[in-house]
Parts: sequence; C-alpha cells; structure tokens
Amino acid sequence: MVNKIKKLKKIRIHREGTETLVLGFIVLAIVAPLLWVFFECKVPFWTFLVVYGIAYGIIINFFRCPIRLFNGDTEKVVVAPADGKIVVIEEVDENTYFHDRRIMVSIFMSLFNVHANWFPVDGKVKKVEHKDGNFHKAWLPKASEENEHADVVITTPDGVDILCRQIAGAMARRIVTYAKPDEDCFIDEHLGFIKLGSRVDVFLPLGTEICVKMGQLTTGDQTVLAKLK
Repeated sequence: MVNKIKKLKKIRIHREGTETLVLGFIVLAIVAPLLWVFFECKVPFWTFLVVYGIAYGIIINFFRCPIRLFNGDTEKVVVAPADGKIVVIEEVDENTYFHDRRIMVSIFMSLFNVHANWFPVDGKVKKVEHKDGNFHKAWLPKASEENEHADVVITTPDGVDILCRQIAGAMARRIVTYAKPDEDCFIDEHLGFIKLGSRVDVFLPLGTEICVKMGQLTTGDQTVLAKLK
C-alpha cells in the first residue's frame, strides 16, 4: 500500500492539459444540472454522466506527466524520448540537416500513452525548427517527412549530432516544443509535448549500437534506445 501511494505521488497532470481539463469540468458543471432539472426521466442525466465521465477519464489519463529520473550513467546513452512502441528501425538518407545516412528509430504513441517528450541525450540544442505539413497516420513511413513536425538537433558533449523529430499524426494537430537553440539540455528534462496519438523519430549516426527491437514497448526517459560510439 505504501509503495502504491509513493507511485501515485510521482504522477501529475501536464500543464498542457490544464486548459482542456478546466473547460471540460465547466461543461460538466453546466450540462449535468440542466439535464437533472429539465428532464423528469433521469436516464439522460445518468447516460451523460457515465459517457462524459469515461471520456473525461481518458483525457486525464492522456495528460499524465509522471516524474521520472534516469538511473544510470548518461554518457553516450540515448534514451527513449517518449512512451510508446518501436515501429521503425532502419537506415535512411537524412538530407535536411546531416546529408548522410542515419539510423532512424521511431516510437509510435497511442492515445493511451503519456505524451510528454524527453530529451534523448545530454548536450546542447543546436537547432529547433517547426515545419508545416500533412496529417497522415503517424505510423506510415511518409509521415516522418511529409507530416507537420518539429525538429530538434542536439550536440552531445562528445560532439555527436543527433536529430529528434516530433511528428503530428492524423489526430495529433498540436506539437509543443520547449527546446531552445543554444541552451544546454539533459536527459530527465522535457523536450516538448504532442497532443493525441503521434510519433517521435530519433536519427543516429551509423555505427550506433541499437538496444531496442521492433515492436518493443518503450518508457520515456527510462528505456535505453542506443549507445553512441
């Protein structure tokens, strides 16, 4: 019981959800009493209360923001920037920033995952750029380049550049990026937040040791994705 309480204390609601949750509570506070007063039959009231309560619970779950700390040496380590499932591990041509071959590791986030994003490495933010685009389903290969996305290029203390890309999906229409150019960044810090289901890509140099496999579930700021040379 004590361990459960301690675990609950480490769960909080992300600030990106404050406006949505407050608005949702106001709607509940207005509609529920009206249904109770204007309908003699209480079925509409209880139906609304159950359906709305389930939907509100899903939204609260979506905006969870667990407090996490990576336990271990962060030197040359690349951690998962998001909760989700590994859907891509492949070599690709990265022609936007590096103009060379890279290993791309992609994490797909479902509606039920935590949607806070963490910095995958310690280092310094070199570049932050937001690009408008389409809203293809996030798990499709073309989503990485064609969908609306935000790119964060980070230089590690060893001088290795990696790219972390937040990608909007068919449902996710808002990407929030906290990273700022020329700022130091660290594993355990939030890089940003994506509303509703989407995905995050990490582009790593060839020769990087990949520590995950296809279909593996990841925990943001906890699962080791790779180890740099």
